[in-house]
Amino acid sequence: MTPSSCPFSEEPAPDMIPGRTPHRQAGWYRVLAAVAALLIAMLIGVTCIDVIGRYLMNRPFGAAYELTQILLAALVFVALPLTSADGGHVEVDLALHLFPKWLQDLLGRLAGIVSAVVLGYFTWRLALLGVAQMHEGTHSASLLLPMAPLAFLAAGSCALSAVVMLLPKGTP
Repeated sequence: MTPSSCPFSEEPAPDMIPGRTPHRQAGWYRVLAAVAALLIAMLIGVTCIDVIGRYLMNRPFGAAYELTQILLAALVFVALPLTSADGGHVEVDLALHLFPKWLQDLLGRLAGIVSAVVLGYFTWRLALLGVAQMHEGTHSASLLLPMAPLAFLAAGSCALSAVVMLLPKGTP
């Protein structure tokens, strides 16, 4: 067994982005990954119940569409900090390799700062939306679920993603 094939090796797995692996051991990352997995399992469950009810019993799950929308929105926002930490956002760097390493690093930090500012703005606006929804008692159409918690989840996710974007690569 070579050192690189050992599961307990300190070397990053070949599919990991260099400089972005230590965060995977951080508690916040593991909690969010577990919540994302739970949301995916719930989406699968809702879809299975709807399909079985619709095609085998001729009784579709009436709230499936609305519940799928809410669960999917929650999943997107729970996964946002994970994607930010992994450096998994879409980047266009057609000519970046032409610049010296110090300039590449500087441009990467600048992109992180701009991203953090934009995410900070989203945090603020989503928090305001959540407060407004809480005061107005906004709820979903079919299930009458309150919508404010989803807005607060989105705001918290954007805030955590903003912090992650400001951290240097490799910081847990």
